[in-house]
Amino acid sequence: MTNATPQAPSLAEARQILQLNVAYTRARVLHTAMELGLFEFLAAGPRTEADIREQGGLRSHLVTDWLDALVSLGLLTAEDGVYANSARADHFLVPGRPHYIGGAVLQHGRVHYELWNRFSDALHDGRATSGRNITAGAVVDEQPDLDRARRFLDHMDTFNQFVATELSGSLDWSQWTTFVDVGGARGNLAAQLVLDHPHLKGTVFDVPGVKPLFDEHMAARGTADRVGFAGGDFFTDPLPAADVILFGHVLHDHPEESRRTLLAQAFNALPPGGTLLVYDAMLDSDSEAGAYLQSLVCSVILDGGSEYRVREISAWAEQAGFEVERVVPLDTMTHDRLLVARKPG
Repeated sequence: MTNATPQAPSLAEARQILQLNVAYTRARVLHTAMELGLFEFLAAGPRTEADIREQGGLRSHLVTDWLDALVSLGLLTAEDGVYANSARADHFLVPGRPHYIGGAVLQHGRVHYELWNRFSDALHDGRATSGRNITAGAVVDEQPDLDRARRFLDHMDTFNQFVATELSGSLDWSQWTTFVDVGGARGNLAAQLVLDHPHLKGTVFDVPGVKPLFDEHMAARGTADRVGFAGGDFFTDPLPAADVILFGHVLHDHPEESRRTLLAQAFNALPPGGTLLVYDAMLDSDSEAGAYLQSLVCSVILDGGSEYRVREISAWAEQAGFEVERVVPLDTMTHDRLLVARKPG
């Protein structure tokens, strides 16, 4: 019996590594298109390269290759020198459209890209490369920069619009009448829940400075009479009472001790039989690379931030006094998991 000679990795595998190595080039082509308002401009109709140059004040010889790169990436179409949005770009990347995700693209291009450029520093010292709190609450509390906060909330709503659909359809909301979305920002998810389930009343609990943004968003969605706002610090102030307390994309911003504190806060606020809901891109043995990358995103943004294991959140909830009922996978942008736990009756 002879030992087979191991087959050398193929040229195709070398190409895969090199494609991974230059993946940032694809991202930057997309970021730049969003920053220049290209998809919004083309939403009005197809345009020539000359039109695009004039609209954006673009004089470089690079423009042709940039536009053709967007065509090759499936974000534009081109025919006889005329460019248009592809169907997916028109659906997801034009501001004002129902499923707009451009807020996340802009946030990653303007903020996250630079943070990842210093990722090796974070591996050495364990500190977030942002060097500051860049959440929406911090932005409006530190300085009244509502435009900057709106941009951040566009980024958040990119993700929670898909979570809202999943939460709305995967749980039996008829058993509850009230809920509190802790750290719910301008209330995008809360608004969707009450629109889908007319018997529900919701409250968003967040820092007081977010309230002007909450008020304008609730007015735009027509839910001002069914979703209220409570301002405070969720680490030190009591949470409003409700049948359900929800933490969505909140625990992953904080270290373990803070996560335990928040779960204890929820236990104290809920009535006997009340329900705790927690969703994040929780990690498990079958997690894909995207979940670990999402965890690293949290880590470079905020000190102590990261995703966590399903077994960890289950143990923390039980230690706070909850009975964990189930953990449900959600079909969301970040492949979130939802923990459902109940306070004993």
